[in-house]
Amino acid sequence: MTRIAPANIADLPENTRKNLQFAEELMGFVPNDAMAMAHWPAMTQAMQHLVAVIYGPSEVEPMLKRLVAAVTSGAAGCRYCQAHTAHGAAKMAGGDTAKIAAVWEYQTSDLFNDAERAALDLALAAGTQPNAATDEHFARLHEHFSQRQIVEIMGVISLFGFLNRWNDTLATQLEDAPLAFAQANYSPDVWDVGKHKA
Repeated sequence: MTRIAPANIADLPENTRKNLQFAEELMGFVPNDAMAMAHWPAMTQAMQHLVAVIYGPSEVEPMLKRLVAAVTSGAAGCRYCQAHTAHGAAKMAGGDTAKIAAVWEYQTSDLFNDAERAALDLALAAGTQPNAATDEHFARLHEHFSQRQIVEIMGVISLFGFLNRWNDTLATQLEDAPLAFAQANYSPDVWDVGKHKA
């Protein structure tokens, strides 16, 4: 059960309601983590802006960004964010469901190219505690990505560094759409809802 009850939308300032509407337009539902953040409207506004920048127009493919987020979240142990990012890869980035389901086999699967492997290797290393990122990870990234693109990848990893801690600590309840997607596309040895169930 979530450790902070979602805010009552009727009690929120109009600006905060607009930020939550942005989240709903982006994801297809208002996420429970945003509803908890809404108790502090300035945080909701800051998060909305950061998410808009991270997932807005960019040089890194939207699908790869969401796969980076999924691997970062899985490495950190946040099942809430792992389900959200997998759902987002399919529904918002038009990703191939087979590729999303195979993300934990990215090092050997033919569905992934060397550039994606380099990005996902960094996501896996950076998502673990203690952080396992090395100079070699960045050397491989530089073979495939520009400085700007690497900063975008780091932006995704860092955003989920925050969101993984937030949602895993608060045991945020997972919404129906990402829950159903994760259950349908991840095997039980890769993902389970754990503390995030209703």
